[in-house]
Amino acid sequence: MRKNCKADAGDGVDDANLVFETANAAILKLTKQLKWMEEDILAAESSLRTGPPSTYADKVFENDINIAIRLTEKAYKDCLFREALKNGFYDLQAARDEYRISCGSDGNMNHDLILNFMDVQTRLIEPICPQFAEYVWRKLLKKEGCVVTAGWPTSNEPDLVLKSANKYLQDSIVLMRKLLQKQLLGSRRAAKKGAQVTAVPERNLKGLVYVNEQFDGWRAHCLNIMQRKFNQQTCRFAPDEEILAELKEILQKERPAETFEHEQCMSFLKFKMDKAKSIGAQALNLRLPFGEIEVPQSNMDLIKRQLGLEVYSASDPDDVLKSGPHASLVDKTPPSAGNPTAIFVTSKREEKF
Repeated sequence: MRKNCKADAGDGVDDANLVFETANAAILKLTKQLKWMEEDILAAESSLRTGPPSTYADKVFENDINIAIRLTEKAYKDCLFREALKNGFYDLQAARDEYRISCGSDGNMNHDLILNFMDVQTRLIEPICPQFAEYVWRKLLKKEGCVVTAGWPTSNEPDLVLKSANKYLQDSIVLMRKLLQKQLLGSRRAAKKGAQVTAVPERNLKGLVYVNEQFDGWRAHCLNIMQRKFNQQTCRFAPDEEILAELKEILQKERPAETFEHEQCMSFLKFKMDKAKSIGAQALNLRLPFGEIEVPQSNMDLIKRQLGLEVYSASDPDDVLKSGPHASLVDKTPPSAGNPTAIFVTSKREEKF
């Protein structure tokens, strides 16, 4: 465990920054990991779901394991031990926690996938925590030989599209939770002032998620210009002023009466430039590489558990009518690619969405 603390003290040629609080937190994290494996998994192994990984949550978790293997191997080769600890332990722990939440409290985790996670993580942190890894390898996993001679775990090619789709799902759940709290809080404040409340009772509340799978309007023009102004060999763009000038000219021809929102365009421009420099020209496509409607539709059970209410996908333009008195909110904050809009309405139990 002492090596774990040293690995987290920093990379490169700078002096190590060994912090006792960090050391204590690392020891606590490893202790909790041991307890989880012994009590929650191995002691209740028969309650785990059998068969090959098949659900959306299974595939996401399996993909996260593959990504951790690749990134951790690269970090070790580059002698970036803090980065290796982040990718091979902390990020993998976070992926495990997300998987547990996605599977729910009814023990729906996949048996083979969980055991593979335990195997992989033990091998990934062996160079940093050899005693811990050997204990898990021999005593808990009942493996023969030593983990130090077990070799590096194999991995499939990571699916970066699936990684992006899952981030979109998790970010959307956070957004919906914030919008729900904001809408309910606004209704309660209105009630205190004597105004009519439109978002009660909560037990009949249902969510409508509005999705626009393609950028349109000024964002579409901006992306089309950026595609022409992006050099894929050097990963460089033409000057911002050149892109903005062309965008302004196009918008003034289309909507001469409207004001050009320079700051809003610059914010979007910078965000997409950074993405393109990171993952390439695909970041400038008008559509995301996954189906925005399919992702929430295939994870409605998870969204329901997270929000505590039913949520329905509203992809048809006529679905705006279903938001009732909140229809204006859809106009004020229309959905765009990667940014859904959620509205919460009261409804009768027998009403169909």
